[in-house]
Formats: sequence, structure tokens, C-alpha cells
Amino acid sequence: MDALQWIVALVIGLVVGGAVAYRFGTRSSGSTDRQQAQKILEQAEAEARAQAEAYREEVETELTHARLEVDTARERIQHRETTLEQRSSNLAQREESLALRERQAAQSQEDIIAGQELIRDELERISSLDHEAAKDELMAIVEEEVRRDSMVLLRDAEMQAREEADRRARRILATAIQRLSAEVVSETTVSVIHLPTDEMKGRIIGRDGRNIRAFEQTSGVTLIVDDTPGSVSVSSFDPVRREIARVALNKLVADGRIHPTSIEESVMKATAEVEQSIRDAGEWVLLEVGVSRMESEMVTLLGRLKYRTSYGQSVLDHSVEAAALAGLLAAELGMEQGPAKRAALLHDIGKAVSHEVGGSHALVGAEIARRFGEDAAIVHAIEAHHNEVEPKTVLAVITQAADAISAARPGARREQLDTYVKRLTNIEDLALGFDGVDKVYAMQAGRELRVIVDPGQVDDAAASHLARQIAKKIEADVQYPGQVQVTVIRELRSTFYAQ
Repeated sequence: MDALQWIVALVIGLVVGGAVAYRFGTRSSGSTDRQQAQKILEQAEAEARAQAEAYREEVETELTHARLEVDTARERIQHRETTLEQRSSNLAQREESLALRERQAAQSQEDIIAGQELIRDELERISSLDHEAAKDELMAIVEEEVRRDSMVLLRDAEMQAREEADRRARRILATAIQRLSAEVVSETTVSVIHLPTDEMKGRIIGRDGRNIRAFEQTSGVTLIVDDTPGSVSVSSFDPVRREIARVALNKLVADGRIHPTSIEESVMKATAEVEQSIRDAGEWVLLEVGVSRMESEMVTLLGRLKYRTSYGQSVLDHSVEAAALAGLLAAELGMEQGPAKRAALLHDIGKAVSHEVGGSHALVGAEIARRFGEDAAIVHAIEAHHNEVEPKTVLAVITQAADAISAARPGARREQLDTYVKRLTNIEDLALGFDGVDKVYAMQAGRELRVIVDPGQVDDAAASHLARQIAKKIEADVQYPGQVQVTVIRELRSTFYAQ
């Protein structure tokens, strides 16, 4: 394009120069001027031709280079086309080879399957078992092996965890119990009143027995006057009535004047004194445990526990003891002692209300605590201390532990002989219901169970599993304080524990 522009410019220059020369020649009058103009024109034409020739050569050179580049590009394209055709041919060969291999692989797989079927048919013929039966037998063998291995691993893990947990728990419980100093309280249903003389018995009985009838009718107890020298007995299953009768009778004996009117007055005064003692007992408990800021109604309910018993154990003393234990356990665990003491002190508050309020004492006590604004954690610990509600906090577990320790310590509670024997028999019969169990012996008041098994039916791995099953069965079906230990003895040599 540059050469063409130069040619056009040259032609325009020649035309312009010719025009100039023409005009110049027309205006000049002399031949000299025309000759000069002719020379100028010739020079301009020569220069234009020279420039046009130069530009023509330049354009031809550029065209030659362009042709070379086009030829080179054409050669590259042809080479690429040749290469692509060769690659396409190679791919077609590879596809044919892969198709052949796939056919060979499919044929080989069919041959393998046919061979496996022949082998399976031969094995079934030799073993007299079909495929499904052999598969079930193999699965049973594998399942048994896996079960045994899992039992061994589970037993080892449980033993390690139990040893560590027992070690820590025993240390914490031992520390808490050793620091506790409390008397063993055993309430009875009979109170003995000492008399200054045997003559006082006649006054108590009265003419035709009117005094003793008036006393029993007013106080609601049974007055026993027998041949025991210097004493009479007050019998009643209601400890509050028995205490009122005891106080009233002591007042009558001290006064000496015994008749129906004085008996009624004495019982009324004794009732007021006992009610005051209930309030005093509630306030004493708060000071003893170190709990403050409690509603007056709750304090009165706590005081009523002084005259409530559980298996012969004073519920108030049990609550105080449980509160002390809960505080010690919380301290050993690094927790705050105040909430633990409060929850353990109030855990049996439901026993202070009469039988007219339905429900278990744990749920009733929780409702009472909730009504008087106790903290939700305290309420949960009260309702969960007998597992009516699943314990979800450490405070609830501490309350359970303190309650169990206080109730299970030696001498804390009484149990009738027939009830004791029946409970042990039920535990032994429960363990005898398991397969492989030969003999069962309940020891330590039913807290330890020794199970002797048939070594032909129960091996070492299964013994641990059996002990755990028996322990879970006892936990589910039997009510007991504390923890049950099951010992499975196989050939009198191997001992396993599940608690």
C-alpha cells in the first residue's frame, strides 16, 4: 500500500509540474524560458520514473517475501494434516486392540465363573452342603470369632476402665466417709416412761381404767402397763403421736394429778411443745449443715423429718448425714459444696408430707422445692435421687451417692429376717435363670453375688459377659442401696467382676 501511494503522488507531481511548466511557458515570451521549462519537466519525469522503479522493486521484494511465508505456512499445514492422519490411524488400531482385549477379558471372566461354579459344585458334592448352607455356616463361624474377639477386647477395656474408676471412686468415697462422724440412729415403735414408784401405775390406770382409756383416746397411742417395775411403755407406729404421748405422760407423772381433764390439758401442751420442737429441729438442721435463706415452710417440713423413719433410721439424721457426705464428695471433686449440701439435705423432703399427697417422695419433694423457689439444679437432684428421672448433672449423681452411702452403712437401717431372706433368695433365683449357671451364693447382705458356672458351657470370655448380664438384670429388677458385685467362678480358677 505504501508503494502505491508513492506512485500516485508521483503522477500527481508530474501533472502539477506539467501544468506549472505550461503556464510558465505561456507566460514567457522567450525561447530560453521554454527550454528551461522543458529541462525541468524532463528532470521531473526522470526523477519520477526513477522513484517509480525503486518503489516497484520494493513492492516486488515484499511480494516475494509474502509468497515465501505463504509457501512455508502451506507446508506446515500439510505436515500437520499428515501427522493427524497418522494419529487417527494409530487410534483406530488401538481401538481395535482394546476391543479385542475386552472380548478376551469377557471370555476369561466367563471361564473363571464357569470354573468357580464347577469348583463349588464339586465342593458341595464332597461336603454334602449346598452353597447357602456353607455360606451360613461360614458366617456363623466368622460371627462367633468376631464375638469372642469383641468380648475379649470389651472385657480388657472394661477391666482397665473399672480398675481406674474403682481406684478413684474408692479414694473419693473413703476420704469422704473417713471424715464423717455420725451416730447410728435406730428408732423404735415403743417409748419407755420411767416412773418414780409403782404406785404411779395405779394412778395412770385410774378407777376402772378411765385414765388409761382417756389417755389413749386423746393421744392416739397404746399405753402398755405390765409387770415391768418402775416403767410403762408407749406404743405407736406414728412417731409424732408417740412423742406427744411421751411428753404428756412425763408431765402427768411429774405433776402427780392424773384425771381425764389433766390428761387432755397435758396432751394439748405436749402437742404445742412438739410442734415447737419441729421448728427448732428445722432451724438446727440449717445451722448444722450450713444452709441459709430457706422459706419458713420448708424449715418446718425439714423439722417434721425428725419424727419420720425409714427402715428404722431417722430421716432427719439421714438427711443431715447425706448433706455432710455430699459436701465432702463435692469438695473431693473440686465442686462448690453449698449446692451439694442443699440438694442432699432436701432430697427426702417429700417424706415430710402426709400420704394424702400422691406420688413418690422424690417427685413430691421436687414439686415442693420447685414451689418454694429452689434452684432448678436442686430440684433435678431431688427428683433424680431414686432414678424416677434420669440424672443429668454431677450434682444429681453426688446426691444419689450420698443417699446410698448414708443408707447402706452398717447399722444405719434395720431389716426384718424374713424380708432379708426373701431378698437374697430372689437375687439367687434371678442369677440361676441364666444358661450355664450351676450354683449361686448371695453374700454381704446381697451386695456381692458369687456365681459358679459349668466350664463346658461358659468359657473365660463368656464369663465376663455373663457377669455383666447378671449385674444389669439385678440393677433392672431389684431395689437395693449401693452397688452389686457379681463374681463368676469358672473351674474355681478364673474370677471376673461386673459392677
